[in-house]
Amino acid sequence: MYLSIDVGGTKVLATTFSDEGKVLKSKKIKTPVMYPDFIEEVKKTAKELTGDEQPKSTAIALPGTIDRDNGIVLFFGNLPWENVHICEDLSDTLHNPIYLENDAKMAGLAEAKAVEDLYSRVLYITVSTGIGLGLIVDGKIDHTVNDAGGRAIMLEHQGKIMAWEEFASGKAIVAQTGKMASEITEEADWYLVSRNIAIGLIDLVVTLSPEAIVIGGGVGAHLENFHEKLHDELEIYRSRMIAKMPQILKAQHPEEAVVYGGYLLNRQNDKE
Repeated sequence: MYLSIDVGGTKVLATTFSDEGKVLKSKKIKTPVMYPDFIEEVKKTAKELTGDEQPKSTAIALPGTIDRDNGIVLFFGNLPWENVHICEDLSDTLHNPIYLENDAKMAGLAEAKAVEDLYSRVLYITVSTGIGLGLIVDGKIDHTVNDAGGRAIMLEHQGKIMAWEEFASGKAIVAQTGKMASEITEEADWYLVSRNIAIGLIDLVVTLSPEAIVIGGGVGAHLENFHEKLHDELEIYRSRMIAKMPQILKAQHPEEAVVYGGYLLNRQNDKE
């Protein structure tokens, strides 16, 4: 049995998997604001899901920058915690290896698995409140890609140097259009969304050379509404140095990708 935990700004989803990847039990809880309360809730939930059996290992996905070697989350993207020793703080309950990973990277692991027969180099992008990134090469996470995602990519926008996330994320879309992606009906709004995503995406195409780009998150869930427009915008910025543009795909598992990615991460570490 393996345990996988997806920590978000508003909810925590914990799931146990069999060795073969079958979901055994799952529970969703509200994310506590205070870190000590969070630790206690995770311990309680883990005990409920695992009973008297200890998982072989535990993977925890978090929205932030991680010191993987020391089991520390240095900075959370949407939670008020810094430099927290999660592995150590859970060690009295989870007596097994604990692997911390950025949530976008863990989701990317699952999405890349779904298309592994077609692509060996997959870039996963989640466009939600913020923008997260994960590059998967031959089924493994490439950690040369920064955990900060769209917060670390600085671009010129409307005459100012800004983080890509500031003008292309779901939060930015609401500020610009007054609507969430699920509420957009105007073609002009979708062109705005496409243009702002394309500006940062073309840089990633050049620097990371993905064969496919999978777009997930709340905005990515509506890719069919702007897929063609995004492709057109990317072609505008395309240089002759890019012989072939990567395929742009919609995430296949928007809800379960992170926890399933945790199962895959557990299995990979178990074999090493």
